[in-house]
Amino acid sequence: MAKKKNSEAEKNYKPIADNRRARFDYFIEDTLEAGIVLKGSEIKPLRAGKVSIAESFAEVREGELYLVNANIERHGNTNKKWQHEPKRPRKLLLHKKEANKLIGAVERKGITLVPLGMYFNHKGIAKVTIGIAKGKKQHDKRATEKKRDWNKQKARILRGEKCS
Repeated sequence: MAKKKNSEAEKNYKPIADNRRARFDYFIEDTLEAGIVLKGSEIKPLRAGKVSIAESFAEVREGELYLVNANIERHGNTNKKWQHEPKRPRKLLLHKKEANKLIGAVERKGITLVPLGMYFNHKGIAKVTIGIAKGKKQHDKRATEKKRDWNKQKARILRGEKCS
């Protein structure tokens, strides 16, 4: 289900937004790449990096997947008639097999679909990396934080710095 990127493909994309909080709040089981349907007035803010996907998620509506609550700011020079809604639901483009698999997983297992990042690929097309995630409990988050702190201390010890 996950599309593996080779080293060449990874170098040829420009990151737009990153959802670092998702990896703290969820266990990411798998990832996949999806296209996103955008309006013309949304491209300039994307290129300028005026996007927030921290509070967004993907949901199923009428058999299709939508990115909900992703905030793409309005561009100041666009005519009011052509402006977009900043937090409108945006349709995600996936192969039918992938979409059906995700829809089934969300309905049966209680899995959440969380955007992990947004980027332009080497062709200049906006893509979203969707993570298939299960929520963490409070004790899981504490364990993650403990592990991160230990890794920081270990790195300091190896460099020869004093730990407090």
